[in-house]
Amino acid sequence: MRLQLSFLRFSPILVFMGFAVFSCKSEKKDTSSPAGAAKKDMPLQVEGFVVTNKNLAETLEVPGTLLPYEETEIRSEISGRLVSMNIQEGGQVQKGALLAKLFDEDLQAQLKKLQVQLEIAKKTLERQRELLKIQGISQQEVDLSELQVNNIKADMELVKVSISKTEVRAPYAGRLGLRNVSLGAYVTPTMLLATLRQMNRIKLDFTVPEKYGQLFGKGRTVRFTVAGSSRNFSATVIATESAVAAETRSLKVRATVVDSDNSLLPGTFAKVLLNMTGSGAALIAPTQAIIPQARGKKIVVYKGGGPEFRDVETGVRDEDFVQVLSGLQLGDTIITTGLLAIRPGSKLVLKKVE
Repeated sequence: MRLQLSFLRFSPILVFMGFAVFSCKSEKKDTSSPAGAAKKDMPLQVEGFVVTNKNLAETLEVPGTLLPYEETEIRSEISGRLVSMNIQEGGQVQKGALLAKLFDEDLQAQLKKLQVQLEIAKKTLERQRELLKIQGISQQEVDLSELQVNNIKADMELVKVSISKTEVRAPYAGRLGLRNVSLGAYVTPTMLLATLRQMNRIKLDFTVPEKYGQLFGKGRTVRFTVAGSSRNFSATVIATESAVAAETRSLKVRATVVDSDNSLLPGTFAKVLLNMTGSGAALIAPTQAIIPQARGKKIVVYKGGGPEFRDVETGVRDEDFVQVLSGLQLGDTIITTGLLAIRPGSKLVLKKVE
């Protein structure tokens, strides 16, 4: 009975306290809502850039490889034992120089045998022609003797060709590499004797992005550097690949080094410097204003206190600016800061315009 009286005595106090707490929360909620809404409606302060004309020149640095103008693996056409060899490692050879000789005494003996047979066949043919004049032999017998002479001559040519295959000669003047066989070894067509390279001329191979492929026609000059040398070398483009590589979307270019010297070795890594000059004055925009998309690129243009998103096409670029080929007009004001926070319908205030 006492507990019931105590509860009834304190219940009005509890009700009053609950009402006071609820009133405070409601009042606090009501007072905070206008401030939050005001903060949400505050315009974003951004910086802008007025689109203007400028001629840009983009410098690209792409990797390249130096190659010999000609490179040939020296191998024997037939199998046989090496009886002589004139492969001086790292030495210069002239075109047609004898590099290696295989055993050919059996072929030489066969050639001598055919030479004797040819002499006898010729004498027999001469006698039969004399007999034909006095009708002492038929024309058919003379024709058969003449056929035998021609067959022996053909057999001799075949043996001579086989003998020439026992000689390995330099196809052009150049420098030999390291020797892979020794004198007396039995070699086959699959064995590499040495490598011959034409060193008086050097080629340079490099790749460029597909959008610049049309700029590298025959005769264009490029510059490059190599490790260990402070000198800048130049090369002239001689050809490009007939198609763009689908894997890298790049075009392979080949050039001939103009001022090559002994410091340029085939296989050396080269840094190719490409100066991509712009085509006259063009519309430019700061690099940070470009927004990459899954397909294409966008720029935010300031219009009447709000943003306008436009698709653009870009060209060459330098350290600070990029050429805009389409999507902008001269005098447009584009946004350069706060791009991640801008949404369609946002309110903008320009605090600085370049």
